[in-house]
Amino acid sequence: MVSVPSLLAFALASVALIVIPGPSVLFVIGRSLSLGRAGGLLSVLGNALGMLPLVIAVALGVGAIVAQSLVLFTMIKVAGACYLVYLGIQAIRHRRHTAVTHEANPSRSAWRIVGEGFLVGLTNPKSLVFFVAVLPQFVDYRAGGITLQLFELGVVFLLLALTFDSVWALAAGTARQWFGRSPKRAERLGATGGVLMIGLGGVLALTGTKH
Repeated sequence: MVSVPSLLAFALASVALIVIPGPSVLFVIGRSLSLGRAGGLLSVLGNALGMLPLVIAVALGVGAIVAQSLVLFTMIKVAGACYLVYLGIQAIRHRRHTAVTHEANPSRSAWRIVGEGFLVGLTNPKSLVFFVAVLPQFVDYRAGGITLQLFELGVVFLLLALTFDSVWALAAGTARQWFGRSPKRAERLGATGGVLMIGLGGVLALTGTKH
C-alpha cells in the first residue's frame, strides 16, 4: 500500500497537472462541442478506461520497455494522432447533427462513444510517459509490493482525471447548448470541435517524441 503522505503528495501533483489544459482536456472539449454534455462525459469515461491498460503495463514493468522503444513508442504516437484526426474529420462531416435537439444522436451509441474515447486514451503517448516517469517517484520501495503501489497510484490519477475532465465536459457541453440554439451556430460549434481534434492529432504527432 502507498503511504498516506506519498498518496497525498501524488494527488496534489496529479491535480496540478490535470487542471492545466492538455491533450485529454482538449479532446474532451472537442468531443463535448461536437456531441454535447452526454457525449463529452462518455468520452471522458472512455478516455479514463483507455488509460487503465497503460497503468497496468507500467505496474508490470512493460510500460518502461515501450517508452524506451523508439519503434513501439512512435507506432503508438502515430496511431493515436491518426485516430484523433479521423474523429475530427467525422465531427466536421456530421456537423449538421450538432444541434441541441440531436444531443442524444441515435446514430452514435453510448458504447461507440466510450469505445472511441478508450482508443484515444490507450494511444496517448504522453500518458504513458507520465506514468513511467512520475509514478515510481511516489513509491515506497522499502514497503515492498511495488506493483501494487504503482497500480494504486495509477488508479488515483485516473479517478482524479475522470472527475476534473468531467467538469470540462459539462462546461463545454453547456456552452454548446447555449450557443447551439441556432442550427448555423451549432454547425460551427461541431466543426470547431472537429478542427480542435484534428489540430490535437497534429500536435501529438509532432511533439509527442520520446525523451
